[in-house]
Amino acid sequence: MQLKTIDDFNFKNKKALIRVDFNVPLDAEFQVGDTTRILAAKPTIIKILEDGGSCVLMSHLGRPKGVDSNLSLKHIVSKVKDILGVEVFFSPDCIGEAAEEAVKNLQSGQILLLENLRFYAEETAGDENFAQQLSKLGDIYVNDAFGTAHRAHASTTVVAKFFPDNKCFGYLLAQEIKSIHTVMHTGDKPVCALIGGAKVSSKITIIDNILDKIDHLIIGGGMTFTFIKAQGGAIGNSLVEDDKLDLAKHILEEAKKKGVQVHLPVDAVIADAFDNNAHTNTSPIDAIPDGWMGLDIGPVTEERFAAVIKQSKTILWNGPMGVFEMANFAKGTIAVGYAIAEATKNGAFSLVGGGDSVAAVKQFKLEDQVSYVSTGGGAMLESLEGKTLPGIAAISE
Repeated sequence: MQLKTIDDFNFKNKKALIRVDFNVPLDAEFQVGDTTRILAAKPTIIKILEDGGSCVLMSHLGRPKGVDSNLSLKHIVSKVKDILGVEVFFSPDCIGEAAEEAVKNLQSGQILLLENLRFYAEETAGDENFAQQLSKLGDIYVNDAFGTAHRAHASTTVVAKFFPDNKCFGYLLAQEIKSIHTVMHTGDKPVCALIGGAKVSSKITIIDNILDKIDHLIIGGGMTFTFIKAQGGAIGNSLVEDDKLDLAKHILEEAKKKGVQVHLPVDAVIADAFDNNAHTNTSPIDAIPDGWMGLDIGPVTEERFAAVIKQSKTILWNGPMGVFEMANFAKGTIAVGYAIAEATKNGAFSLVGGGDSVAAVKQFKLEDQVSYVSTGGGAMLESLEGKTLPGIAAISE
């Protein structure tokens, strides 16, 4: 798989215009709540500075409607400086005279952070004139923002056309592409996908697209009960998509045709209310009494799922096994997380992606024990669905 990355360029005396994803959470005092995305961009930025180049960073923050001082990127300058260990200058605009002047004054080894791109509606509209104005701010365009690669915005896609021979992927985006490629195309067998979460409907396109590529499909989370009910099981008051029962049957039939082993839970931790302090019990997954709902996989399922995971060589995890945000229903998600960590330690490649799974590996301190944790929720899901992401296509053309 050939990707044009920053390793294909020497940035000496060049200004790199880098699309980063610094859309980070800010608290009421404008302190950064999670620095993961800034840390993820660091290797790319440092490589360019070490070459003797300078970096012009552009990002969005939140969803402003016009200029909004609460969503100014000036709030994160000191945190970015702390993480990178280099002085970071700030431009109060991302296009026009102020930005161009700031770039002109930028010396090799220096960093300039531009103001929030989304203060301009032209950014999300993919406006060509806006993209052209951005293109004046660098010699080489680097896209290192996987979290926005599925958006055809001015800074993620359109700007690339103004750098026909001088565009490439940063390390983060290249790693994301390679990790998904490993799971979908080149990973060692057996390949196992764990798909969890609340609804079958939100994961159907992923499941459809990966059935040709996997050997084992583990299903957990709320979507389990649509499959169990479709097979005639009693699910009590558990979450269910009654209009997706035929779809669940169809998935099971397709998996069988393709030789994919589907692993559904056999038991569940059940509760008499959607509440961490509810009364709990365990039950066979297909015999949940009325008035009770399944909120996690049960202990027998934990063991069975762990056994499948541990014998897999390539693992994709997208979606929790239960309501892990509540401590009493987190055990199943923790158990599969530990099994994935153990498989990884024994040589398997593991990719974790999708907001809830990423939150789970962080919460349970497993992020350093899997091969790769994706930084882009929507972008990762669209990649797994087989879609070509505009931000990736723009560099590859």
